[in-house]
Amino acid sequence: MDKAIISINNLNKSFGDNHVLRNFSLSLAKGETLAILGKSGSGKSVLIKCIINLINPDDGDITVLNNNVRTLNQEELDALRAKVGFLFQSNALYDSMTVRENLEFPLRRHWSDEQRAAGTDYAVREVLNDVGLLHTIDMMPEELSGGMRKRIALARTLILRPAIILYDEPTTGLDPVTAKEISRLIATVQKKYDTSSIVISHDMHCIDITANRVIMLIDGKSYADDTFKRLQQSDDQKIREFFE
Repeated sequence: MDKAIISINNLNKSFGDNHVLRNFSLSLAKGETLAILGKSGSGKSVLIKCIINLINPDDGDITVLNNNVRTLNQEELDALRAKVGFLFQSNALYDSMTVRENLEFPLRRHWSDEQRAAGTDYAVREVLNDVGLLHTIDMMPEELSGGMRKRIALARTLILRPAIILYDEPTTGLDPVTAKEISRLIATVQKKYDTSSIVISHDMHCIDITANRVIMLIDGKSYADDTFKRLQQSDDQKIREFFE
């Protein structure tokens, strides 16, 4: 395996007496999609927020793109976050902005005036085309279906060409057909943009479609680490509960 671009070692996080993560470890290789599978409330979203320091763990080491996340100052952390795309469960689109303006927003923060003048329109149209929604460029989020809003959120994540994308429950709230379409889209853009990804989900179809490897988060620990197919064939009852 290539050198890990995300490495987590012995991560612990508690909220009072609730021990969410217990000596949790993982590694993510370049070009890999790793899924974290666990029950609701098992700590999946806490883990993904620790990776970009939205939540500060109690102890443990987190290295992202050769940066020790826990030692970065705010300026260094902002620079790292620009290289890490985050697809929120809620999509987090700005209701008062058009689709175009939503996609231009991260460019205003991270591109120079010269870059924006030369490339904004092309960048916006390219990512919209990649998610199949170029025709929505001047629409408002309220005019879009749930699946379309998810695609626009993915386009906004892609526009900065991140090295890593973190997906927090990308298919939650979608009907089964749309959820499968989003899962396939995640797999497609993964190949085009050559990103490395972590998918947090309890949607078994999404994980089957998107992931090269799966970590089972059970009792705060990395309980199992294998391919979806091998885990599906496991005789371990704690693992089988997810497949039955």
